[in-house]
Amino acid sequence: MHFVKIILLVMLTQTLFAERVEITSTSMEAEELKKEVHFIGNAKIKKGDDWLHADRVIVYFDDNNETKKYEAMGSVKFEFKKDEKHFKGSADKVEYNIVQSLYVLIGKAILDDLVKKSHLNGDKIVLDMSTGSVDVKGNRKKPAKFIFDMKDE
Repeated sequence: MHFVKIILLVMLTQTLFAERVEITSTSMEAEELKKEVHFIGNAKIKKGDDWLHADRVIVYFDDNNETKKYEAMGSVKFEFKKDEKHFKGSADKVEYNIVQSLYVLIGKAILDDLVKKSHLNGDKIVLDMSTGSVDVKGNRKKPAKFIFDMKDE
């Protein structure tokens, strides 16, 4: 079983992204039948200038053993950059679909667009890194909020 964990970790770092990815945590568990690797306790993902910190990260593989998505849970904080886009934020949970380059922030979601100088928060924020489009959902008690600066002319 220890050998399987090492193989899965090597596959993960090679297939998660085109760039080198480093994942650290207090412990790691591989679930071979489910095609999942769980990083538990102080989980950190680093890829280039991008980073994500959470209490727990689960990486999911497809039938070809290529990474298809990951979920980060518990006090998630992150910073993502792509081309001219630069976002920083936090949420209770973040799901990332690698193929679609789509982030879903769930629970106390906060997203700062550092290029456009805007601040969003809501119950759920969907961020498409390919297009830069953002969809924000709120609820009756805490509506979606958008804050930005306007230049006076």
